[in-house]
Parts: sequence; structure tokens; C-alpha cells
Amino acid sequence: MINPFPILLLVALTSFACSSKFSGFDKTKSGLYFKIYHVSNDTVKAKTGDFIAVDMRYKTDQDSVLYDSKTMTGGQPIRFKLPPSDFQGDVYEGIRMMSPGDSAEFLIHADSLFTITFKLPKRPEFIDSNSYIRFFVNLHSAESLESMQSREVEVRNQYLETNGITTEPLASGLYFIETDPGSGRKVDSGYLVTYHFNLSLADGSKVFSSYERGQPLQMTYGKPFDTPGFDLGIGMMKKGGKAKLIVPSDLAFGAAGRGAIVPPFSTLVYDVEVIDVLTKTESEKMQAEEKKHKEMEKELAKTQEASKRNAYLKEHNITTQPTASGLYYIETIKGTGPKAEPGKKVKVHYTGKLLDGTKFDSSVDRGEPFSFTLGQGQVIQGWDEGIGLMNVGGKATLIIPSSMAYKDRDMGVIKPYSTLVFDVELIEVE
Repeated sequence: MINPFPILLLVALTSFACSSKFSGFDKTKSGLYFKIYHVSNDTVKAKTGDFIAVDMRYKTDQDSVLYDSKTMTGGQPIRFKLPPSDFQGDVYEGIRMMSPGDSAEFLIHADSLFTITFKLPKRPEFIDSNSYIRFFVNLHSAESLESMQSREVEVRNQYLETNGITTEPLASGLYFIETDPGSGRKVDSGYLVTYHFNLSLADGSKVFSSYERGQPLQMTYGKPFDTPGFDLGIGMMKKGGKAKLIVPSDLAFGAAGRGAIVPPFSTLVYDVEVIDVLTKTESEKMQAEEKKHKEMEKELAKTQEASKRNAYLKEHNITTQPTASGLYYIETIKGTGPKAEPGKKVKVHYTGKLLDGTKFDSSVDRGEPFSFTLGQGQVIQGWDEGIGLMNVGGKATLIIPSSMAYKDRDMGVIKPYSTLVFDVELIEVE
């Protein structure tokens, strides 16, 4: 229901007793202090049991941020089922005062919040017993269980109609549409299945694609992997087969959804291709061969690291001698500020590359410097030593042998026995 007189809603929301304790805040009869920042035209309030989507941030009365949903989810709202109040004047009571589109601030008593709502043995020691936690809430949506279930059916039916799908669902509710039956071995319990898939919501929103990632996935069939609907569908396929799986939410992520990506009560659409199907014996043999191959590659990388590093030094005309530990420290700009010393917190910008020029990480690209305490083992050994040679304002290139980096570990882009090259700038020493 839309309110044609939004100004009246504002009056209604602020008609509680004005609080003299907190300037600019009003107070409900239950003792909840609140301040309304924005009022939408929607008059339907959130109710206990509704599935809500909110931006939420809360901090101490000294302005120390304790939680920010936008930071945690990359800007997406958080979704949950609105529970009953834990105590009079809690944040859930505040949310029930709101309609979608409203934003407000609530003051929640710290002791009750931490011990009752957060179920901690006691409040954190750095928070005073008489203090309040400031909650900033922006309510995006609030829907009842019945409304969300009805909407899921409407969206799914629209998808079926738009795509000309007349296939009836199986008894489980899964829609299985085979586009290529395949001619290889059928998926069975204990078999190792290699597959590709695209995943989207019935409304067309893309969720994931192994094709875009450039690498197929593997699962041992019979062990729960993604969703019950996916497991049911792939169990009907053969090697070389392709199928579309339309999975209702009760065979997927249900009322919980999956973070900010899959809302509650979302029908999923999988486009699946089975690349290979191996028996347990075949998969064990393949894994043993892969392990042997990786060990051989690792041993080769170990023997070639020094020659590759020397070739890099020669190509870039680097004549600097390594330190006793093996680090190559090439200062490009001498800093004039405070020196980095063990035990002090330092802030640096960096770009990391492999010897072949492949960039694997960069704080410069992210636009955010990296901070750590020097000499505490929080970073690789080459960093602790190299940054410790710098002064604020200085820039340097660190050529770090694997013995001072990740040694024989496989870090994805950084393979075992990889020499690393970092361009670093020391910005601050605290």
C-alpha cells in the first residue's frame, strides 16, 4: 500500500516523547532511542517473520565501527528472516518501525546487545557498561514467506514461458531438460565427475560460470556438492551429455539463500555439461599420476630457480649483490623519513610479479596501501628484511628467492620455487 501523504508518516514516526538524554533522538515507550533520516512512501512496516534486505552498520559511541555490511558483502544488502525481539528496545524492534526505503539510526544498550542478542558471555572490555551501540539501518525490502514463495512461482513460470519450456517437473520438483544425451559412461555413486556449468537465477541474473573461469570442476558423485537439485540432475547424465536443470528453491538454497548472490526463495537454472566420468579405480590412478607429475615439476623448478633468476638479473642489467640471506635489494629512491624498524607498524604500496612479468598482486591497483607489523612474521621473510632496510618515502625493488618467500608451496599463480619481484614504497612508519 502506498501512502499518498508521506508527510503524515513522518509525523507518526516522530510522535514519541522527545528524548532529552540524546539530542535529536526520540524514544519509544519500550525505551528505544531512534532517529529517522529518510521516510519512503511505503506504509507497510516490516513484521516479525518477514524476509528483509538491509544495509546495516553499527559502531560505538566513540565512533569505532564494529560492523559494516557493505564492506562485508561488496556493497550488497544482507538478507535474513526478521526474528522476534530479544529484549525491549532492541534493534529488531527498530526495524519493525520501518518500511522499505526508510533509513534510521537506533541506540541499543551495549550490555543487552552483546549478552542477549549476540549471546556473548559478557560485553567486550573496551565498551563501557552504560554505553549504547549506534545502529544505522537502511531497509531495502521486507516480504512475507507467502509473498516470496508466490513470487518465486511467478518468476519460474515466466522463465518457462519465455523459453518455451513445456517439460513437466519430476516428482522431486526438478525440471530436467536433456539437450545432448551423451554416449559415454553414466554417472554413478563414487564416480569422479568432471563437468562445466553456467548458473543463473530464473530472473536472468548470472551467478557463476566455470566456462568463464576457464577450468572445469570435479565432484565425487554421491557426496553432497552444490544443491540437492544439482546432485539429482547430474546423476541422470552420461559422459558427453548436456542438460538444463531448473531447480526450485526447496531443492536449492531455500529460505536462507546464498549470501548476497542468491536471494531467499530463488529458482536456479544450471546449464551442465559432463566432460568425463571415471570409476573410483580410474580416478585414484589419475590422481596418483597427477601427484607424480606435480612432484616432477616441483623438482625441476627447484633445480632451475637459480638459473632463471640469474637470467632475469642479466636481462635487466642488475649487478647488485644479494644480502647474506639471498635477498636482492635495489633502492630506486632513498627515503628521508623515519626508518622502518622491527616491532613498528608500517604502511606500504607494492606490486608483485613473477620473473616472467606476470603480475600476481598489487596494492597500487586496489588503491589501498598494505599495513603490517615489521619483524613479526606477518609477511614473507624477504619482506621483513627488505622493508626493514627502508626509510619513509623510499622506493625499492626486492628480488626474493623462494627460500625467503613461499618455498615449495603451490600458491596458485605463484608456483613452487618461484623467485618473486616486488616494487615497494614505504609510505608510513608508526
